[in-house]
Amino acid sequence: MTLIIRDRLVNPPTWFPSFRDLTLYCHIFLRDDVVIESNDPDPYYRWIKPQGGMDFVAEFVRPGTEDGLRLDTEPNYPRSVITERIAPENVHHLIRQIQGCRRST
Repeated sequence: MTLIIRDRLVNPPTWFPSFRDLTLYCHIFLRDDVVIESNDPDPYYRWIKPQGGMDFVAEFVRPGTEDGLRLDTEPNYPRSVITERIAPENVHHLIRQIQGCRRST
C-alpha cells in the first residue's frame, strides 16, 4: 500500500523525529511505500533531506496522482487520516489509525 503524506505535515508544528519514526514504522513494519504529496517539492526536499527525512520516503508526487491512504490536515480524499501535526504525543495514535484503515480495505 502507499502512504501519501501531505507536504504541510513535514513542517513545524510537526516534530521531525516523530515524522521519521512514523515513516520508518510504515516503511519497515507495514511495508508501505511512503510518498510526500506536494505541488512544489523543492523547498520540502531541501528541508528534510539533510535531516535524513528521505530515508524512508520513496519520492514526492503531485496531488491526486497516487492512490493510497493519505495522512492529511483536511479530509480532501476518502481513506484519509486527519491530523494537525506529527508529534510524540500522537505518533502511536496515527500508526493505529493507519493500521485500521489498512484492515478496512
